[in-house]
Amino acid sequence: MTRSLAVRTWCAAALILALCAWSVPASAAVAMDGKKGFTKLSRGVVNVLTGWVEIPKRVMETSQLSGPAAGFTWGILRGLGHGFIRTAAGLYETATFPFPAPPNYAPILEPEYVFTTETVRGDTYDD
Repeated sequence: MTRSLAVRTWCAAALILALCAWSVPASAAVAMDGKKGFTKLSRGVVNVLTGWVEIPKRVMETSQLSGPAAGFTWGILRGLGHGFIRTAAGLYETATFPFPAPPNYAPILEPEYVFTTETVRGDTYDD
């Protein structure tokens, strides 16, 4: 590649980049809400660290609803699935905490934390 071709390529790339940056409307840039961003970050870190708690939680819940045999078979499988989802959601929220996605930094899982009270088939369990 000759020097003049490299310079022209560099200038064309810079011009394309400048046009792309200029074409984005100012309203597309949403300012980060520090408090909500920090809440999203902490929620993500907590869910990454406590995702494994879904296993004993689901064993207990399934045992109470369907008996101990179901708790130690189906409950373990449910716990592994819920734990994987909670850990993956925590990784997502940790990586994307500066951005308001989903809108207004809303949690992507309900309940937000594994230790939150939730209702399952009409019964309430404290986690």
